Amino acid sequence: MMFILSLILFIGGLFLFGVAFVAPAFNGLIFTLGILAVCLAMAIPMFRSQWRTNHNK
Repeated sequence: MMFILSLILFIGGLFLFGVAFVAPAFNGLIFTLGILAVCLAMAIPMFRSQWRTNHNK
């Protein structure tokens, strides 16, 4: 489930990168949302693996 969520966030973030360059307004905001989506997509699996490691002790 988390893999699907991360994949959707990652692809959505890349899509926002592309949209930011052709959007007539709010280019910076759209690009920033894309960066945040990609960062969150990368952070979810790392946080999840750390959570599993600590709970198995």
